[in-house]
Amino acid sequence: MGAGSTLRDGPPALIWPQRHRGQDMKWQGRRGSRNIEDRRRGGGRISGGAGAGGLGLLAIVVVGYFLGIDVTPLLQAVDQGGGTTGSAELTEADRQAGEFVSVTLADTEEVWADVFARQTNATYTPPRLVLFKGATSSPCGGASAATGPFYCPSDGKAYLDTGFFVTLSRQLGARGDFAAAYVVAHEIAHHVQNELGILGQANQLRARSDEAESNAISVRIELQADCLAGIWARQAAGRFGSIEPGDIDEAMNAAARIGDDMLQRNAGQVVQPHTFTHGTSAQRQRWFARGHDSGQLGACDTFAAARL
Repeated sequence: MGAGSTLRDGPPALIWPQRHRGQDMKWQGRRGSRNIEDRRRGGGRISGGAGAGGLGLLAIVVVGYFLGIDVTPLLQAVDQGGGTTGSAELTEADRQAGEFVSVTLADTEEVWADVFARQTNATYTPPRLVLFKGATSSPCGGASAATGPFYCPSDGKAYLDTGFFVTLSRQLGARGDFAAAYVVAHEIAHHVQNELGILGQANQLRARSDEAESNAISVRIELQADCLAGIWARQAAGRFGSIEPGDIDEAMNAAARIGDDMLQRNAGQVVQPHTFTHGTSAQRQRWFARGHDSGQLGACDTFAAARL
């Protein structure tokens, strides 16, 4: 996704997005992933139970521009040793958010292992997901609370400061726990693209392209990740029974809130389609819905689509 910021005053505890009681996504008490790399202060492994996103520094700079944030000081503050430079202690809300991400990641592991086996006759190798608080480093560049979630194909890891969920809910208006699950699913979708060989080919093509064409390729990468996230949502509903009425609406709302056109408008900018790297709100919703409705990898070929 490559979207995020820290539009917070100081380091308050994570405010976990909730809906009305009895309508939350069912995740408590379920199996968590063992592929969590917790770099948060006082962290360690999340209990497991029984760069676009993927476009590195380009995504970081674009997000900072759209959300009105100067990310340079944060990038310069990255600890090159791979640790976090954040000093805040973990709160109970932080712990809960980490557990939520762990359960969501575990769900993606099961879903994509099944989809790969049935639709590609291949074995899915799940990624590790790095949780950090403050700042950390990656082979794709510095990661900070301002970078938002992203996937780095160089090490095959997704990076997430769960404080982004606060931004998603408060500043971007994408509320609800399934909106947060959509964010995780989107980043893991970039790993799916990497596993399928799509991401590497697309990024090679981007490297040979001018800026406008590179941005256009980036849009197709991101919309395909939205479509793959839709496949995950469909499969998770049937496999785990964890999705409640209203959850898909939350994902669709989140997709709309982080469309390039909406981000530019909300930042007081003139909408400039040639600068888009993730797609419009309508496009992001359309491709998520396409994946969710079809459940098929073949339906997510944005690179062959004449109309996005």
